[in-house]
Amino acid sequence: MLAVNPILPELLLAVGAMVLLMIGAFSRDGAYGLIRTLSLVLFGLAAFVLLAFVDSPADAFGGMFRVDAFAVFVKVLILVAAGFALMVADDYLAYRGLRRFEYPVLILLATVGMMLMVSAHTLLALYVGLELQSLALYVLAAFNRDRLRSSEAGLKYFVLGALASGMLLYGISLIYGFSGTLDFAILAERLKNPATVHPGLLTGLVFLFAGLVFKISAVPFHMWTPDVYEGAPTPVTALFAGAPKAAAMALILRVLMEAFPGMVEEWRQLVIIVAIATMAVGSFAALVQTNIKRLMAYSSIANMGFALAGVAAATPEGVRGVLIYMVIYVLMTVGSFALILAMRREDGWSEEIEDLAGLATTRPAMAAAMAIFMFSLAGIPLLAGFFAKLYVFLAVVHAGLVWLAVVGFIFSVVAAVYYLRIVKVMYLDPPKVEFSPIAGSGIPFVAGVTAALNSPLHLLFIWPLVLVAGIAANALF
Repeated sequence: MLAVNPILPELLLAVGAMVLLMIGAFSRDGAYGLIRTLSLVLFGLAAFVLLAFVDSPADAFGGMFRVDAFAVFVKVLILVAAGFALMVADDYLAYRGLRRFEYPVLILLATVGMMLMVSAHTLLALYVGLELQSLALYVLAAFNRDRLRSSEAGLKYFVLGALASGMLLYGISLIYGFSGTLDFAILAERLKNPATVHPGLLTGLVFLFAGLVFKISAVPFHMWTPDVYEGAPTPVTALFAGAPKAAAMALILRVLMEAFPGMVEEWRQLVIIVAIATMAVGSFAALVQTNIKRLMAYSSIANMGFALAGVAAATPEGVRGVLIYMVIYVLMTVGSFALILAMRREDGWSEEIEDLAGLATTRPAMAAAMAIFMFSLAGIPLLAGFFAKLYVFLAVVHAGLVWLAVVGFIFSVVAAVYYLRIVKVMYLDPPKVEFSPIAGSGIPFVAGVTAALNSPLHLLFIWPLVLVAGIAANALF
């Protein structure tokens, strides 16, 4: 039946994107407002259809595509993050003269790619989803084609993304050559005994992992992130910081837990090294940033390091911790970028941290929301970010990696310095810039919802989140 077809949510978005593309192409004014609204409706419909597969996992395309509780959990998060990123874009796009119908269509197509990634159950399906997402994101990064920094951001992302895709394909070819299969389940069966695994296959796994961690900006494949975050239009940066990170982290979890469960000790060492390096670079490099978008880029890098620590646990509890972390990370980051989009002066947007000086006096509600996000990102108790780190570190400790949890805690303290510096600037420094009112309701709505979910009010929702994340994590095992 069509109503329960596992591919139906992706079909809704893909066919919807094609229809909206035609509407935009044949409309005299581009019909941006209509296409934006219909895109949000499509996100809602896709999320509603996904709920049918929570208790009834299903496969499609001969097992290449799998929808289970894990996929449903992450896909709903991706749809929410993409919807929020689309909602906060209106004021910026109107001011910059970028209200073109291609923008929501590209977000729809990128979202289709992310959802295909999450459900991929063979290395071939993995690559198809990854490239569909990447091609749309390359265009979005350079969407403001009349601005040099935006074109440069798109070019950097494309060139380095092509390099990562090459490494990914090389890894896939080695894995296929030495195992004879691309299917995750068959790979897991053939690699039960690590002692019989050919060294060439281990080399392939390293290249595969390198291609995947590029998408989450993990060290040493993080170089593109600060430049692309700074150069891309800010609404696009809000998208980059949320949905693609959740999709890529979910893909890493599915590949490692379902295709290589018998090689945990081999890939765990690699994950730990990358996690520590990522936490270190993200935490220390952000200390010297003056541009808030670059600071959030390094914050994103550090946060992916903390999430990778949960991956290293290689247990259902570790996967649950990572899923909780990604939900809260998306809420913190998208909310922060919504407020960055509210930093508009008469002559354009401000991106300097020092321009937030005295915000508590000039815009107290905006300052309070930003303080909630910064405290949450720092992991202050009673805020959502504290529980995100708590569940990851608990899983790491229970997996016998106490020292890794201690390292993560130390880098959390380092990272708190630059988050608290923003709060200090807003509340203790004299005002410098008066920001203009924001047209439309997208930014206040997204900032308000995400701030409420990061405040102590989140305690009303944390236990259901833990329960649902646990069900999703068990689906991988």
